[in-house]
Amino acid sequence: MMMEVVYVAVAALSLLSVGQSAPVMSCETLIQPLVIPGRDQLLGKWVFVAESTTIPGSRLLTNLLADSAWSKMTAANEIDAMDLYQVQKIIGRCYSLKTELTLHNSTLTMEHPYPAAVILLSTGCSDCLVLYSRITLGSAFSGLQLLSRRRGVSVAEKQEFLKQVECLNLPAPAFLDPEKGLCPDDSLSLESETTDMMSAVNDMTSKWSSMLANITSAGGLDTLIKLFSK
Repeated sequence: MMMEVVYVAVAALSLLSVGQSAPVMSCETLIQPLVIPGRDQLLGKWVFVAESTTIPGSRLLTNLLADSAWSKMTAANEIDAMDLYQVQKIIGRCYSLKTELTLHNSTLTMEHPYPAAVILLSTGCSDCLVLYSRITLGSAFSGLQLLSRRRGVSVAEKQEFLKQVECLNLPAPAFLDPEKGLCPDDSLSLESETTDMMSAVNDMTSKWSSMLANITSAGGLDTLIKLFSK
């Protein structure tokens, strides 16, 4: 996941879901979109637990490079807008991304650094977010993410997410290790320990299509690993 090449591609959409009362396992219920009455319930800090995406090589790169990830949603000046601050730990180093999301008709949209749309799906986890996203990086990709207020979730909650992935016919998900520490929140600090990835992602946007086409090759994977090992 160049984490900002793969994980951020789906991860930079980190946000929200309204918890439901009890786990359910029927596809009809599990992939039911939720109505988002307002942004307030989406605000706060969320920890990434797992993701499944059709982006080539995503699961492999997540397992190889990603230690942990979290995001924080805060209200923007516009009534329907939110600021997203996302931080990932990749091979022991911290990288951040800031962007803005707009909420309209229960859909979250993002324009930069790439077009994306996110809806929330039903979940039996009371403090979890299940996000179904569609993004455009040269080609169209889709993905499903599980986020929680906690660092980890129960076996039953994992099984529910796995069933949702199956219902949507998505690839097997990658689960992050809840025992690995999270990066600090440097969003309000003048002396940040986190590397800002936004400029790098903007510079690379035009190259994503060719990069994703080669990411599953041995050479492409080796390049990404070397990049984050320096």
